[in-house]
Amino acid sequence: MEVPTSDTHTTHSTDWPSDWLRATLGILALRALSAGPSYGYAIISELERHGFGTIKGGTLYPLLTRYESAGLVTTEWRAGDGGPGRKYFALTDQGRAELTRLSADWLRFGDTSAHYLNPERSTKEIPA
Repeated sequence: MEVPTSDTHTTHSTDWPSDWLRATLGILALRALSAGPSYGYAIISELERHGFGTIKGGTLYPLLTRYESAGLVTTEWRAGDGGPGRKYFALTDQGRAELTRLSADWLRFGDTSAHYLNPERSTKEIPA
């Protein structure tokens, strides 16, 4: 279903297989944080706006906690505007390096997968 919007980066939401989202949520969360510190609901909204569907907080927050333990993100509590405070997450230098590494690996994996899945390729081709 198309979601009308003026944001050129917004795509339609798709019900992706859950195992695909589990496999990619880590890199997607790091990418969402690459623009600057953010909180969980904003990360979820960002991913939804870019066509990844709705990610549950119960899936995202444990991942961010693991990333904090691994030194990929830092956290900071900020007072809310008339509401409860929010826990903001920000990439560390190590987190930025991991995002760069994972992005390159993912793009290479995607290219390899697309080549393999292309019905036009020779089935006798075996990469070196």
